[in-house]
Amino acid sequence: MPAPVSASRPPVCRDVRVTHVVYTLDVGGLENGLVNIVNDEASGIRHAIICLKRVGALRGRLGRGVEVFELGKRPGHDVRAFVRLARLFRQLRSDIVHSRNWGTVDAVLAARLAGVPAVVHGEHGYDSDDPEGRNRWKRRVRRACGGLIDRFVVVSDDLHRWLTSRVGIPERKVVKIANGVDIQRFAPGDGATVRRELNLPTDAFVVGTVGRLEAVKNQASLIRAFATLAVTHPEVVLVIAGDGRCRSSLEDLARQSNVATRVRFLGERSDVPRLLQAMDVFVLPSVAEGMSNTLLEAMASGLPIVATRVGGSPEVVADGINGLLVESLPEALAAAIERYVNEPPVRSQHGIASRRRAAEVFSLERMRGAYAGLYRQLGAAAID
Repeated sequence: MPAPVSASRPPVCRDVRVTHVVYTLDVGGLENGLVNIVNDEASGIRHAIICLKRVGALRGRLGRGVEVFELGKRPGHDVRAFVRLARLFRQLRSDIVHSRNWGTVDAVLAARLAGVPAVVHGEHGYDSDDPEGRNRWKRRVRRACGGLIDRFVVVSDDLHRWLTSRVGIPERKVVKIANGVDIQRFAPGDGATVRRELNLPTDAFVVGTVGRLEAVKNQASLIRAFATLAVTHPEVVLVIAGDGRCRSSLEDLARQSNVATRVRFLGERSDVPRLLQAMDVFVLPSVAEGMSNTLLEAMASGLPIVATRVGGSPEVVADGINGLLVESLPEALAAAIERYVNEPPVRSQHGIASRRRAAEVFSLERMRGAYAGLYRQLGAAAID
């Protein structure tokens, strides 16, 4: 099991300064989670964020005390950006640098060259071009960087097993901090207004999903499953929120499957809490996941879940309690969705259980407390 994060908070003589490194602050689960961490004003941690490429849409959600920098990194090895990164670490007098995922591994070496006392690296999910974590080169680089990293943070037991057994990182360096969700922002509610805005029939059964439109998210299987359901269930409609490289191919698939008029592609939305309230069931059809933030948001919104049995999803969804876990196949997705269409009492029970599980196990406060504890623990040595 992952090493526990200490609940004790060693005394320090000033705020711990943590500099986070991400590729962008575009809309995404990892980025949304970072925003939730740095906006914790009660933690006594001073946060700064460095975006290697560009800042992105989530900047508008950051608190006023969070400094943000943009490096405009060019593709591949950009020596200029690397040097500027190291200079920024010194300028910010960072006690801790926290990088995340493969795209920011360069920050580990830059932090050590800049004399940063402690380095944390987060693994939030497998790389989009390596959804099962099999790439030997990337595993070797991560293992080589392991000696420069004080703690690896993973969001699921699945990633912990991969990092320790496949990559070869010592257990003592790995901590698990599951994602958390704001149960005040995401809550059950009347979705009638949103349904009207989307021109959905009043008696529609709304199947929905939220996420980047990328191959790893597997929305194609959801559309195929929906096409099967649509034959016998004319009341069912599919709502897909998000954008990405696969959008045009998914729209083509909906047309070819003769369901284009019953599938709504909404693009990137800033009103996800309202959209979730308009849904009857939430589906996560991914072929690989770390721990999906949108899954937690749907649970907090009181929705029953259909999710594929991959990554951290089995840790989030209690099969048969607040959702149904299935294989990443259209027929399996269709059967699970149809059960919720046909059994309203089960749908209601699982929705109530989702909300309760999100509040009890995956609260934002629990996640924030765990990160603050880790930063204080590592920062105490840097400050003393």
